[in-house]
Amino acid sequence: MTDVPHNAPGQHWNASGYDRHADFVPALGEAVAELLAPRPGERILDLGCGNGTLTEALADSGATLVGVDGSADMVDAARARGLDARLVDAHHLPFDHEFDAVFSNAALHWMLNHEAVVAGIRRALKPGGRFVAEFGGHGNVAAICTALMAALHVRGISGKARFPWYFPTAEEYRDCLEAAGFTVDTIELIPRPTPLPTGMAGWLATFANPFLHGLDDEVREAVLEDALAWLAPSLCDSHGNWTADYVRLRLAAHC
Repeated sequence: MTDVPHNAPGQHWNASGYDRHADFVPALGEAVAELLAPRPGERILDLGCGNGTLTEALADSGATLVGVDGSADMVDAARARGLDARLVDAHHLPFDHEFDAVFSNAALHWMLNHEAVVAGIRRALKPGGRFVAEFGGHGNVAAICTALMAALHVRGISGKARFPWYFPTAEEYRDCLEAAGFTVDTIELIPRPTPLPTGMAGWLATFANPFLHGLDDEVREAVLEDALAWLAPSLCDSHGNWTADYVRLRLAAHC
């Protein structure tokens, strides 16, 4: 098992801020939800449920949903929807062969010890259960990462040491799943340029805090200013509309 920290330091989730800056995340999860195809009477675990927007939509199928997330604020927001949402570290899932399916959207790339997470998912599933997910894959937000790391580097700060995500290739993640006892049905990288409702500044404020963790305010602002300036030629159009260079890894597997 990889000896890495479980979660990136400096990343804190705020449900209202997430709604404002990243409401596209659950909306763009509809395709992977269709791949899950939940059925009435099934018991499904939503891993990294966030504020519960997509969990609630899945529950409309008649399946019984349990959502777990590592953020207390997100769990509170999901519970406010009337969902069964629980504060759980995904690296230590407490479930034992009790779900027909595990579903995850836009969350697994935050979980750095991926072997522990996949083992917990496998353990949570009933025999024959399925695992359907989408998350950041190889090449995801590559331009954004390069700009942030370059802005840190010119100030003598290691961006590599602060890199908060796990973005695997399809082959790499297939190997991880098969080692845990899964049979992979489909797995593919999907380039998906994504318009940002509050621009790159809103995206960075929501997702990039690990790169800026512990920096003085002056350094933090300078890093952000440089990153925005370097990204604008490629990710901002002539009308000031920003797009993130997303690449998603989508998969379906069963045990």
